[in-house]
Amino acid sequence: MNQGLSMTEFIEITWTSASLDEARKISRRLVQEKLVASAQIIPWVESVHMWDNKLETVQESKILLQTQIEKFVEVKQFIEDNCNYEIPEITFRKIEGGNKAYLDWILENTNVSGGLAK
Repeated sequence: MNQGLSMTEFIEITWTSASLDEARKISRRLVQEKLVASAQIIPWVESVHMWDNKLETVQESKILLQTQIEKFVEVKQFIEDNCNYEIPEITFRKIEGGNKAYLDWILENTNVSGGLAK
């Protein structure tokens, strides 16, 4: 079937950040370095979870990042190295199909050799 999907595998990474400022800073760098084509920032979500055996309720920013699956390890490492969380939420889902023009745009905007400039 393969409707709207090329041989390249695309993913959407979900990440939560401790602050909107951090989300913007890291997202901009990921886009500038062409590790992700797009970063969509949802400024405020409320998260409820256990941390150190205590129930926590915190406000966070949720970020959705579109890229190629081969970029995941580098994106994950960059987030871990630059965010405030000890254990950041970083997950991904495969994009199984969609608008071919949009998927081509993701490819075009993440298709460079190399990685983050130091």
